Amino acid sequence: MSTANYSCPLCAQPLTLQGTTFKCQQNHCFDRAKEGYVNLLPVQFKKSKAPGDNKAMVMARRAFLGNGYYQPLADKITQIASQHGPLTNVLDAGCGEGYYTQRHQALAEHVYGVDIAKEAIKLAAKTHKTCHFSVGTLSQLPFEAEHFDWIYSIYAPILEQEFTRVLRDKGHLLTVTPAKNHLAQLKQLIYRDAQPHDESKQPIDNLTLVHQETLSYTLHFDNSEDILNLLSMTPFAFKVTDALTTHIQGLSSFECEVDFLIRLYQKDC
Repeated sequence: MSTANYSCPLCAQPLTLQGTTFKCQQNHCFDRAKEGYVNLLPVQFKKSKAPGDNKAMVMARRAFLGNGYYQPLADKITQIASQHGPLTNVLDAGCGEGYYTQRHQALAEHVYGVDIAKEAIKLAAKTHKTCHFSVGTLSQLPFEAEHFDWIYSIYAPILEQEFTRVLRDKGHLLTVTPAKNHLAQLKQLIYRDAQPHDESKQPIDNLTLVHQETLSYTLHFDNSEDILNLLSMTPFAFKVTDALTTHIQGLSSFECEVDFLIRLYQKDC
């Protein structure tokens, strides 16, 4: 496996790997963990003691994705990426436990995954040894300017200014956000007046939109565990009551639509 190219999150100088430690010329040091990842999130960058998803949330997402429910989405985004290759450096911005990250290995020389949740990165690095994983904040990515020719963001914060900084000229940014009817049936279990997602919101102002499509299909559940795991991945998980959990646990089957809005942008100059 090749050495990852990172920049110091404190001074922005290049980091070099010396033994098991990444170090810059200012002597800022970041140890590579035994799992293979590096923590590039200094304590002063944190807004809480353990930002991002906790271990239970990470394991629920791993279980849900591992059962193939979002396989069509994974296939679609890698198909789009393959049409714009060959790729050198790819970034999964907000990579979680690496489900989508590792699928880009065959398409690029170097694949990076960054997430603010340490538990997610620890699991990603332990499972997918050929990718470069780091704990970091998307608002201050630990990479030099124009490092990536392909960045993608799947249900993670989209920070145009920082993504544009690390994106090469003519490079691409792919985003996946909820389309109108995403998880409509699940939302109806929680909200009395569930509203469709607003597709009009454009998270990107200055990059050029070169492609847009939706991917929609129906999930078929025959056990409550997978439903609860999906629910834990959503922003409305914190709205769940004990009564609703009991109701879901009593379901022998459930159908729910997924509706993904996929947008591909390009950096013109």
